[in-house]
Amino acid sequence: MNVLTSNFSTFAQGFLGTLELTVYASVLALVLGFVMASFRVSPVKSLRAVGTVWVTVLRNTPLTLLFFAVLLGLPRFGLVLPFEVFAILALGCYTSAFICEVLRSGINTVPRGQGEAARSLGMTFGQTLSVVVLPQAFRSVIPPVGSTLIALAKNSAIAGAFSVSELLGTYKTLSELGYNIIWTFVWIAVGYLIITLAISALFNVLERRWGVAR
Repeated sequence: MNVLTSNFSTFAQGFLGTLELTVYASVLALVLGFVMASFRVSPVKSLRAVGTVWVTVLRNTPLTLLFFAVLLGLPRFGLVLPFEVFAILALGCYTSAFICEVLRSGINTVPRGQGEAARSLGMTFGQTLSVVVLPQAFRSVIPPVGSTLIALAKNSAIAGAFSVSELLGTYKTLSELGYNIIWTFVWIAVGYLIITLAISALFNVLERRWGVAR
């Protein structure tokens, strides 16, 4: 326990850093994922192409490489932001590709006839998607979206290698101070467990309330 009690502020700072990265990147991933899923099912060919390229490129790019591209590449083009913001962009954009595919799979579970019926009533594509299709698709994608955001929380550990304050990076400081590395990693694991269990509990509540009964 002395590893934790003697360095509680260090662990707390790393925990809050990871929590902040997770929350902000999750919001970005959900927003971009929704937009790209809309593009992927759009009747406009150019929008479908944009969505396809977005998903194909990001899903097949290693996250570490994406971090290098964002944190080290964007400043070369004059975009200078705090590293935390760059990390959120990298995590959010990367995860949005997976959110997009989860949402698209949910959209495909909605019977095609419902969309056709909505359009026959004079509803636009946007109205059909937001009023008829997405509310039904949302119920079936709650568990996979939760799993994707849990993966995002664990992927945030990569940010520590780019001078971003997060939970895994605390081991470097404590190792230099001579603390037992095994117990350091135990408490780091506990911190990640708290975050992932919180996300899991939230989506369990959503699933019980709105999920599809099986």
